[in-house]
Amino acid sequence: MKRTISLAIVLGLFVLQGPGHAAAAGDDTWRALDLFGDVFERLRSDYVEEVSDSDLIEAAIEGMLGSLDPHSSYYSPDAYAEAQVQTTGEFGGLGIEVTMENGFVKVVAPIDDTPAQRAGIKAGDFVTHLDDEPLLGLTLNEAVDKLRGPPDSEITLTIAREGADEPITFTIIRAIITIQSVRWRLEKKVGYVRITSFTQQTQGGVDDAMEAIEDAAAGDLQGIVLDLRNNPGGLLDQAISVADSFLEQGEIVSTRGRREGDAQRFHSESGDLAEGLPIVVLINGGSASGSEIVAGALQDHRRAIIMGTQSFGKGSVQSFMPLASGGAMRLTTARYYTPSGMSIQGTGISPDIIVEEAVIQSSGVERLVEADLVNSLDAGDTLPLEEEGEDASYRRSEQALEDYQLSRALDLIEGIALASR
Repeated sequence: MKRTISLAIVLGLFVLQGPGHAAAAGDDTWRALDLFGDVFERLRSDYVEEVSDSDLIEAAIEGMLGSLDPHSSYYSPDAYAEAQVQTTGEFGGLGIEVTMENGFVKVVAPIDDTPAQRAGIKAGDFVTHLDDEPLLGLTLNEAVDKLRGPPDSEITLTIAREGADEPITFTIIRAIITIQSVRWRLEKKVGYVRITSFTQQTQGGVDDAMEAIEDAAAGDLQGIVLDLRNNPGGLLDQAISVADSFLEQGEIVSTRGRREGDAQRFHSESGDLAEGLPIVVLINGGSASGSEIVAGALQDHRRAIIMGTQSFGKGSVQSFMPLASGGAMRLTTARYYTPSGMSIQGTGISPDIIVEEAVIQSSGVERLVEADLVNSLDAGDTLPLEEEGEDASYRRSEQALEDYQLSRALDLIEGIALASR
């Protein structure tokens, strides 16, 4: 009788399309479900300690979803509620987007101005231990639960980083993570727009940034640098909307699922916030999902030059499916395709111009200059500027000078503007 009841529970959980579909299941499916019922009953009756039925069933669901791909997973009611909060732009933690790769927790990207980013965590890092406890063997949700904690609490991460001979240890203080998804500034005559993630505020932030840049440039704008580096993605509709902001027409992205009828195509509407000015999009290995959609759409329509390094390659669509328990399952339901029909999954976006990350610093070698020569002429009187402060407005910011990729993007737009005169 117990076995019959447990098997009925299993069938109710796993045969989700109703009894009509269950009756059509093949013999192999019934044998597999019968096997599950046997194991479930043995665990309940013979395991060394008593385990609750709900814990066993949740663990089975987590294992089933986790075996499919790195992004399908089960969310308990509490975890699902927190996931919904994160898309609004404020949540607690360290400020990193993570995934699973070959059983290891991999950093997709640190979020700007968060404890993880300030500590020096980088895209591509593997988190091997938390407070000296190994993460290998945990599910992604279990690892994320350990990363989370109350604000002002301390946690120690052990990181394996490519090129590092030894593991690197970071001690980080957790905080409330408030994401300002869009930032902007004017670099000489080039507008710089940084998008850290795609939240509910992103499109509004881009609209405000572009308006402010146009006002600051006073009609003398040469182009736009759209910085999507270390942007792990977020809300699909916001990524599509941002791409639409710089396209006059054409397809932005398509999604294709298991069935032909599941395919969707998203097209742009007329209206370009940059009004045809040159655009350079910066990407790197931490640019994933939504940021790859934006970069791929602008690249395929030749609306922007993509600069930086190969993007992450997350080209799959996840759908949250609420469950009766109050939790949800996050299931991969489709793949993304750029307007040219290229799948982003596993390959990512290839830059038009490859620019590796670099640090600009002095060589330390003293050079001989004109003033060092014997009997060199002095400079004479300095001619006054036409307008006080004009020189300062043309100086590149310290951040741009220290950021090699950004500096090259600004140079490219300035060069395009010069060539078009």
